[in-house]
Amino acid sequence: MIIKDALKEAEDKMRKAIEVAREEFGGVRTGRASPAFVNRLMVDYYGTPTQLRQLASFSVPEPRVLVVTPFDRGAMGAVEKAIRNSDLGINPSNDGVVIRLNFPPLTEERRKELIKVVHHRAEEARVGIRNIRRHEKERMERAEKDGEISETDLRRGEKDLQALTDRFIDEVGGMLEHKEHELLEV
Repeated sequence: MIIKDALKEAEDKMRKAIEVAREEFGGVRTGRASPAFVNRLMVDYYGTPTQLRQLASFSVPEPRVLVVTPFDRGAMGAVEKAIRNSDLGINPSNDGVVIRLNFPPLTEERRKELIKVVHHRAEEARVGIRNIRRHEKERMERAEKDGEISETDLRRGEKDLQALTDRFIDEVGGMLEHKEHELLEV
């Protein structure tokens, strides 16, 4: 039972680590426009920091254009300011109804920088997954030391935990490969 709980807990935490990595990867700008670039952006909405995704809808009418439509037209200036001050490096254009973001094509140098960023984020995800494994392994070892499980159960649990870890690390590798391919696409 203890091993089952530890494995379930590890799987849940590893799945969350994958989701965080997926969001991080989504925020890395490729040559195409995507709402993921501005999803987590914080806007000063009448004095309250609010996520842009709660204040506007997004559409991608062309591959390099993202259209942001604020629900409240009074927030147009605040949304535009938040985008301009973000690390996207894009100057928004506002026609009074929507805000258009035109994404320029990435230079070769910028692509290489972004690939380094993505590699770093992938490594952070792998380290997080390994830390989860270490924590759950220690939990199982304590249970064995306290006589709650047998040594055979511990070895089987460690083997299952390693298989789970390998599966999630492979998933990070697949996500990294996909994002790299996306970044290198011209």
